Order: sequence, then C-alpha cells, then structure tokens
Amino acid sequence: MMYPLYRNRRLRASAAMRDLVRETSLSANDFIVPLFIVEGSKTKTAIPSMPDYFRFSLDLATAEAKRLYDLGVKGVLLFVKVDDAQKDNTGAAALNPDGLMQRSIRAIKKAVPELLVATDVALDPYSSFGHDGIVKEDKVLNDATVAILSKMALSHAECGADMLAPSDMMDGRILSIRQALEKAGYVNTAIMSYSAKYASAFYGPFRDALDSAPGFGDKKTYQMDVANRKEAITETIRDIEEGADIVMVKPGMAYLDIVRDLANEVQVPIAVYQVSGEYAMLKAAAAKGLLDHDSVMMEQLIAFKRAGASIIVSYHAEHAISLL
Repeated sequence: MMYPLYRNRRLRASAAMRDLVRETSLSANDFIVPLFIVEGSKTKTAIPSMPDYFRFSLDLATAEAKRLYDLGVKGVLLFVKVDDAQKDNTGAAALNPDGLMQRSIRAIKKAVPELLVATDVALDPYSSFGHDGIVKEDKVLNDATVAILSKMALSHAECGADMLAPSDMMDGRILSIRQALEKAGYVNTAIMSYSAKYASAFYGPFRDALDSAPGFGDKKTYQMDVANRKEAITETIRDIEEGADIVMVKPGMAYLDIVRDLANEVQVPIAVYQVSGEYAMLKAAAAKGLLDHDSVMMEQLIAFKRAGASIIVSYHAEHAISLL
C-alpha cells in the first residue's frame, strides 16, 4: 500500500493506540536480581562504583530477598564476596558445605521458598589469582577447573539452588555439571549457562564489588573475543547440546546483535546480563544531568526484550519493576 491510502502515523496517534499495537512489553516476570552477599551481620555496604547498589550480610540479604519477592521479583542470582584468607588456587572454599554461598542458598530458600534462587558457579571469587579457574604457570587450566566447578555446582544443588549459572566459560563444563546433577538425582535443577560471555571492559564495577579482578593478565583465553559474532552461535549450541536449559549473552547493550542471532538460531530461553559497567554509565550520565535516567533505563530494557531475550539480569530490576 502507499500514501495516502496507508498512513503509518495512524497507529501512533494516541497513547491508547500505541499501547494496543505495542510489540514488546516488560513485566516483573522478566527480571532476575543480582544479590551481593558478604560475611557478618546487620551489614549493608554501598558499592562506590555502583551507586544505589549494596553488599548485604546474609541476615539482611535474606530480608532483601523476601522484600524483592513481595515486589514481584521471581528470581535472584547470588554472588558472594570471599575473605582473602579463604582464597587459594584450589577452590577449596567454594566446596565448603558451610561456605557463604551454601549458607546463603539454604537461608534464602528457607525464608522465601517460592523465590527462584540461582547461583554463580565460577572460581574467581575464591581464587587467589582472581581468575575463573585453576592456574598453573600463568595459564588457566580447563579440565582441572571443570572438575572443581562440577563439585561446586553439585554443592549448590544440595543446598537447594533452583538454577546454576556457570559463568566461567571453560569448555565442557555444562556437560560435566549436568552429568554430576543427574548422577546425584538433581534432575530438576536448571542450568543457565553464560554461553556467550565476552572478555568485556564493562565488568569493572562488578569486580570492585566482589574484589575479584584478575591478579595477572586478562581473561581473553577463556572469555570470548569482543570482535566475534559467529563464535557465539557455536558456543551456545554446544552448551545446549551439553544440557543447558537457558543460555545467556553478557554484556547486554553492546551485544544486542548476538541476542538477536541466538533468538533466530535456538529454541531455548535466552537471558541477557545488563552488567555493572552499563549500570554505572547510566547512573553517572544521569547524575550529571546528561540523560533522563528512567527513560533511558526503560528504553534499554525494552531493547533486550525486542532483540529476543526472555530474561534480563539487571541491577536496575527493582526500580524498573516499581515503574511498571
């Protein structure tokens, strides 16, 4: 059809019309909220590089999880800040049945059984080298790391985790974790794999929050090259074949093309992680009066859904839900 028989602006003429024909929408069901947990009690510590975001001691984290659930949040993703004295090159603290992560899972599931609890499965918070795996001669070992990750994942399942989120990018870790879960009878424990996790410069504030920056070099030998696109499809399909239930793209805004590529290629739900650097950039720009915080935030979140994501892991989640 052609003008004037068809006028595109007819479907934009009023708020009611725009609402009726809108293709993409957001709801509380779309979000997972990251929670940073530290040792201690009655502790709520601001993260300087992430304005309005905090680390919580377990007692307050449990209360925070209950509050988030009451607001409509369906899931949280747990990260723990490990004391330096517990860090080594073996991942021993990650396997401690009474470790901070294990205690956190049990406490939150007991307090809010209906809330989905997902857990970070990676060694960088526990590593004296700040890397996601076992280090030997300044190299991160793949297979030795996978063996530890499988035990770590199983310990989370034993504590009641609903979903495991391996963020390390080691080859073969999804198959190893899935096999460990099946052997132990945890057949309903889901895996949300960081399938297309890039060696991005957007992670800085997160590493401040958990004191998990690499002590030497970078993570480019295991996280993906930021210049690559087709590789993301290969990585993701392999993870699905190994037993991943949900796949993730990380970071978010700079990788919307990857989200769309995967949405066109795979039939499992796709998650996207709006990472700490993206969060901090918007906060900084809004603080200077350069952008309207809420409008830009919602536009970014809609972009993730429009690109094909089913799940958004975001530090903005609570505020976005309050606006919705």
